[in-house]
Amino acid sequence: MDFGYHMERAWQVFARFLPSVLLLTLALIGMSMITLGIMAPVCTAGYMQSLLLALREDRRPEVRDLFSQMRLFFPLLGFGILVTLVLLTSFALLVLLGLLAMVAVSFACLYLVPLMTDRNMGLFEALAESWRMAVQKPLAEQFAVVAVYVVLTSIGNSTGLGALFTQPFATLFVLSVYEVKRRRLLPEPPPPPIP
Repeated sequence: MDFGYHMERAWQVFARFLPSVLLLTLALIGMSMITLGIMAPVCTAGYMQSLLLALREDRRPEVRDLFSQMRLFFPLLGFGILVTLVLLTSFALLVLLGLLAMVAVSFACLYLVPLMTDRNMGLFEALAESWRMAVQKPLAEQFAVVAVYVVLTSIGNSTGLGALFTQPFATLFVLSVYEVKRRRLLPEPPPPPIP
């Protein structure tokens, strides 16, 4: 996998739509805080779909895109609560276990939301497909993608306003990888009929 290509592609889209992307990210953070996280999963789905369309179709992201995936509210909220409970339980038992659980969830579910918004998959179907995309060989690529995403978002979250810049860039990076992995997994077209 060409990480330089994905970084450059993410940067080009980020720079091209900088004001819109910053406003969209600020709206996502604000909506998540105002609703105490209840709207965070479904707004994140709209956020990711908006950035995917910017990447794929050169479409300017808009704040209203945050609410474009409301059909996913209950599945994503339920999944988010379940993951939170698993992580809290893991951290309560042993910090190392919690860290391992966090890495496992990040590894397996990195493409979950794009699959649900882009391919209209249900939660369980998207979980299975996300896992299939994650374990594509070479496996080290997926660990590197997760590491880049976690490092970028951690840097942004630790600096406060830095998240306005690192979150969209990291998301665009993951979506660029998603696009390549999705194309790799598309079934080959059937051979033409023999005359």
